[in-house]
Amino acid sequence: MSIHCSSLIPISSFDPDRIREELEKRSGIIRLQNDLYHRIQDPREWFLQLCSKVGTPVSQSAQGDIVLSVRDKSFGKKDSRTRGPYTNRKLGFHTDRCDVIAFLCLMPAKEGGENQVIRSQQVAKIIQSERPELFKILCQKFPYKRHIVDTGNKIPFVMQPIFSEKEGYFACSYLRVLIDQANLDESCPKLTQEQIEAVDFLDQVCERPQLQTKFTMQKGEILFLNNWTLLHRRTAFTDFPEPLKQRHLLRVWLSMPNSRPLDESFKENFGSTLAGAIRGGMLKNSG
Repeated sequence: MSIHCSSLIPISSFDPDRIREELEKRSGIIRLQNDLYHRIQDPREWFLQLCSKVGTPVSQSAQGDIVLSVRDKSFGKKDSRTRGPYTNRKLGFHTDRCDVIAFLCLMPAKEGGENQVIRSQQVAKIIQSERPELFKILCQKFPYKRHIVDTGNKIPFVMQPIFSEKEGYFACSYLRVLIDQANLDESCPKLTQEQIEAVDFLDQVCERPQLQTKFTMQKGEILFLNNWTLLHRRTAFTDFPEPLKQRHLLRVWLSMPNSRPLDESFKENFGSTLAGAIRGGMLKNSG
């Protein structure tokens, strides 16, 4: 069963309190139709101000970038600047290092770039029912290697669970690429065969079409997602050759004032596990 995602809400109905409530206590997803987009002179500043009414923006890089341009920059796999948002390839289902992720679509792709969202607690329940032994493993701590662009963070890796619960609140945090990178790094703990089987099965469950909500963001559309309750990805895409017609989104990471408490293992990566605390994002380079 996919997430119930109603028709786009007009930007004229923008209500920060309603959005926070929907993101934390209900569907975890908000889509806004931006009829005012053609009037906006500075989309970056406008979007940042809008997001700041919902939560507190946190850094997305060691340079302190608050608003990230999501577009194919074709850096290459071995380039240190490469990260998922800078490619046109299909991404795996994942979460980001923040309570809520927000997007503003400046330009859709020529083809592809479909957003796919899945309810993480539903995935957890399916795994618990079908493979309870793997569910227990996914609730244990996995090694996550420090992100290649997270140069302000001096910790080489962290240990945190994929599924967890704190004070009755479920949470999912998952980025397979960092788990795989930790497994290849001799300075990080090695995955057991059971852990590999568990994350493989998690990925397989996420591929079930009936669990996925699918849509393609259009020009001016805004999307908010709760990272603790939803997994998301986007499909591969093809751009127009003209630079101004190429797929381009703006992304903001938000710490939410009504966020849920987290397992203590998230403190190293998020800074705090307390409900409503400012947390998430990447540390800035010092000096």
